[in-house]
Amino acid sequence: MSQVFASGNGILARHGKAIKEGMRDGVPIGAGYFVVAFSLGIAARSAGLTPWEGFVASLLNNASAGEYAAFTLMAANASYLELAVVTLIANARYLLMSTALSQRFSPKTGTLHRVLVGFDVTDELFGIAIARPGMVDPFYSYGAFVPALSGWSVGTALGIAMGNVLPARAVSALSVALYGMFLAIIIPPARQNRIVLGCVVVSFAASLLFTVVPALAGLSAGTRTIVLTVAISSAAALLFPVSDEELQHDEEDADAA
Repeated sequence: MSQVFASGNGILARHGKAIKEGMRDGVPIGAGYFVVAFSLGIAARSAGLTPWEGFVASLLNNASAGEYAAFTLMAANASYLELAVVTLIANARYLLMSTALSQRFSPKTGTLHRVLVGFDVTDELFGIAIARPGMVDPFYSYGAFVPALSGWSVGTALGIAMGNVLPARAVSALSVALYGMFLAIIIPPARQNRIVLGCVVVSFAASLLFTVVPALAGLSAGTRTIVLTVAISSAAALLFPVSDEELQHDEEDADAA
């Protein structure tokens, strides 16, 4: 038992700062997830889930589009195969985010840490992790997971319990908070780096183009996200590669901080 406590104290001593920073940065994300999860809970209630089942579902699958699709199929009595395929497609963009984030880990980072961080890579959690200078400490992500997962799963359960008590307009208005939170994540690095700013502007313009051009508008939101992410990030990597000297400078700044 003493060895367990000693090990735990050692982890806190080495990674305590990263955990605290992750929890601090994860609080607004968790708050945004909490309010958005109300509408998700209503969808889950329509599919016949209990508050406990909704809580567990959101705890294990922290993804709005994927869960909405899954609950919709459950309500339609779809097969397990259809449920698995649609959820995979809706969440496919997280594979790209996980791949990008894995490149920011130290080569010494073990497989277990990579798998655990990959478990909860969402748009917002990916954004705050990838925006940090230098190598990413997995314990920073662990700290951010605590408020984010709590807000998402508890919000879903309460949404199921409350049902349709809240007016639809109120739920829709609260959902806008998530988009505002995401803008708060991408604006600071965009102001500091013109290349990042250019990528953000191009992504906004391309997303709009994909919604108005008839040949592209038929693609699902998840597919559009995958196509744009691969195209824009690949172009940025080819045109504006990050040198080893710049990466080393970022690591030194992170260590100094």
